[in-house]
Amino acid sequence: MKKILLVCVALVVLLVGGLWAGGSKEPAKAENKLEIFSWWTAGGEADGLQAMFKIYKQKYPNVEIINATVAGGAGQNAKAVLATRMQGGNPPDSFQVHAGRELTDTWVVAGKMEPIDMVFEGIKDKYPKGVLEIISYQGHIYSVPVNIHRSNVVWYNKKVFEKNGITPPKTLDEFVAVAEKLASRGVTPIALGDNGIWASVHALESILLAVLGPEKYRGLWNGSVKWDSADAKKALSAFTVLLKYVNTDHAALSWDQAAQYVADGTAAMTIMGDWAHGYFKSKGLKGGVDYGWFVTPGTNGSFIMLSDSFGLPKGAPHRENAVNWLKVCASIEGQDAFNPLKGSIPSRIDANLSLYDEYLKSSMADFKTNEIVPSVAHGAAAAEGWVTKIQDIMTIFVTDKNVDKAAAAFAEAAKAYAK
Repeated sequence: MKKILLVCVALVVLLVGGLWAGGSKEPAKAENKLEIFSWWTAGGEADGLQAMFKIYKQKYPNVEIINATVAGGAGQNAKAVLATRMQGGNPPDSFQVHAGRELTDTWVVAGKMEPIDMVFEGIKDKYPKGVLEIISYQGHIYSVPVNIHRSNVVWYNKKVFEKNGITPPKTLDEFVAVAEKLASRGVTPIALGDNGIWASVHALESILLAVLGPEKYRGLWNGSVKWDSADAKKALSAFTVLLKYVNTDHAALSWDQAAQYVADGTAAMTIMGDWAHGYFKSKGLKGGVDYGWFVTPGTNGSFIMLSDSFGLPKGAPHRENAVNWLKVCASIEGQDAFNPLKGSIPSRIDANLSLYDEYLKSSMADFKTNEIVPSVAHGAAAAEGWVTKIQDIMTIFVTDKNVDKAAAAFAEAAKAYAK
């Protein structure tokens, strides 16, 4: 018994002696860092991100920000890297993701995200109802949309319109009539660049909305409207009519090359998101002078939205810092710093209008009053797996223009995903 007591005393002496000799006196402090993962690596998007970082550093100067960006592939490279990290239990503190089902169906239903209702305490009334619905799942909010882009916009060359005595059409029938008039005069009516097939899906969603209206458009994604129904087939048929008026080399072009056709006057119009506005400006063109815009005919009163957002992964290494980041993202200060540089509008409705140009002001006005519906081409309306199937179907559809075949394929894909 004495031997055991002596051993215990010796161990205590050694332990205390080690502490006195400079051993670990207290647990190491957690690293005061914040890792933000995104695919914003260049241009206005990178500048906008840095502007939000600057605001964060002003509020939390002792936090080291790690800007973990992955370039290339229009975000696809980043998503692949993110998937590896999330599945391997090594999440960043927060990451960029398209608001809606791209996040929900990929990471929320898998139990990989925390709800962030606390970030929106006291400010929910600053966001349109339609936006809150898109970023929520089973009654909880899971991401902060830092910006809003609009999908259902037609951009046009003003000189081409003026030369041919054309005014912006308001209905699909008028749209076709304008296209026919331009074609008869040797002008390509609609520029399309779908070497990335998403551009065709992007155009299709506008036509689906024009024919179906907001409620039935949503029905395609929640299963209440069947893709092989008469209404859906009518929309697919309308899309094939417009395909008659696109450039023959569309499959060889990117979306921005198609936009350049409009800039050059080779083509009159293109259906594209409002990042086209940024593209035209980067080429030295003046909005309202060299180019104009109008809501895709038949969709007036509706706003197809897509958004870049940030959420809170479960197991975020620096959770408190991540929550503070989300609060900056949700603040009017953060959104007004980011969006004028990115060329998008805030997801909040109380932005400082003086910071935004003519087009963005018009978009902001519509965003406040229009019915908000989600984009399928950009991750808001459908899960990533579903979007991939839609793209595969579209690759064939834009070539063979077989409405019945496409409707059947879309309907089959919807069986696995619509909800």
